[in-house]
Amino acid sequence: MAEKNELRRILIANRGEIALRAIRVCRRIGLETVAIYSTADASSAHVWAADKAVCVGPAAAQKSYLSAKAVVHIALETGCDGVYPGYGFLAENAEFADLCSQNGIKFIGPSAETISTMGNKSKAREVAVSLGVPVVPGSDQAFDKGADARAVAEGVGFPILLKARSGGGGRGMRIVNQASEFEQAFVEAHREAEAAFDDGAIYLERFFRAVRHIEIQVFGDGKGGSIEFDERDCSVQRRHQKLIEESPSPIVSEDQRRDLRHAARLLTRGTQYEGAGTVEFILDTASGEFFFIEMNTRIQVEHTVTEMRVDMDLIELQFSVAQGHPLPETSSGKGHAIEFRVNAEDWTNGFSPSPGNLTRWQPPQGQGIRLDSAVGSGQNVVPFYDSMIAKLIVYGDNRDQALERSHKALAAFRVTGLCTTIGFHRLLIDHPDFADNAIHTRWIEEVFSAGQEA
Repeated sequence: MAEKNELRRILIANRGEIALRAIRVCRRIGLETVAIYSTADASSAHVWAADKAVCVGPAAAQKSYLSAKAVVHIALETGCDGVYPGYGFLAENAEFADLCSQNGIKFIGPSAETISTMGNKSKAREVAVSLGVPVVPGSDQAFDKGADARAVAEGVGFPILLKARSGGGGRGMRIVNQASEFEQAFVEAHREAEAAFDDGAIYLERFFRAVRHIEIQVFGDGKGGSIEFDERDCSVQRRHQKLIEESPSPIVSEDQRRDLRHAARLLTRGTQYEGAGTVEFILDTASGEFFFIEMNTRIQVEHTVTEMRVDMDLIELQFSVAQGHPLPETSSGKGHAIEFRVNAEDWTNGFSPSPGNLTRWQPPQGQGIRLDSAVGSGQNVVPFYDSMIAKLIVYGDNRDQALERSHKALAAFRVTGLCTTIGFHRLLIDHPDFADNAIHTRWIEEVFSAGQEA
């Protein structure tokens, strides 16, 4: 049994809906909260919901939400004994987790060492191989020089996917179809990774033409114990950014589900992982084989579809694990859940950002409908951060019912004052390929968007 680490006051090191959600959970379980906010977020919902709020810096994230020293300083000054990072910003920053530990503050997540190891894709790959988890054929190390990588690429075979060792979100990633394209693609990927993550190292993977993106939500107790939940399918993506997630995957068989959960268990227990994490795989639609690609050492945006199926608050579970309480005995789920990311973007104009004032915000209501958001009518959506302003989650007894409710929910969602991706979602779920599960991770660019432009 894990050592008890009772908490009293938590600094919420985030903004938006995840910050508001964490504050509400803390209030329910009896924890005090301190919110941080940038000057651009002074009137945001999470600021007023917390017991105390402190300005952390100007609008620019690098000088506010991403300033690890400033965040820890505020935590110390306000008497916080825990820091909740949510997702994004400092959630997967090993130096921040270590800084919290050095100052006697509980980082609600895995250890700095685990973040450093599993957040590095090449190291995570090595760990996976050592634990018997299947990985995508590719290089055993990351490269800073194209010439060194080129020699290995010939052995891996084309087409090849170049991936940044650090970070995510599709940055530092390129598909190389043939050897003649390799040098230029490597230079571009290296430059982009260096700018985005201050680490330009690139590693190589065999590229599969049509794959599904499948992930397993895990929780570890930090002592070698873990629970694993049913898979989420995150294959509806645009430029490696997830748009829709659902659970369970419509194409994963019971045998595959068992094997995916087992692979995730090997990785979680083998690293003595603590807290919430997500083990991500690609599933080759041609062969039915799956391969580990990376682990996200934090809670995910799409954790909500798992929550809807297991009737469990995973944010509350993060606090429970952080305090040394035992893991739940079961993680079984039922029904079907779909999440739609509502972004302040003009999807008819290349998904360009669309900040502005929400003159009308009228979310849908009804059975099986949940909305996670921190915005409302009259609120100004600022241009400085991620464009996601809400998550619409729809639950049904099965996928058909979930889709039926999704159609009604999206049709009833009314927003004016700025552009959102609601209209995009309405069209997408009407597409026969989505209904028939004939999609893959590049389906948006290759089929859906191509059809809209025709």
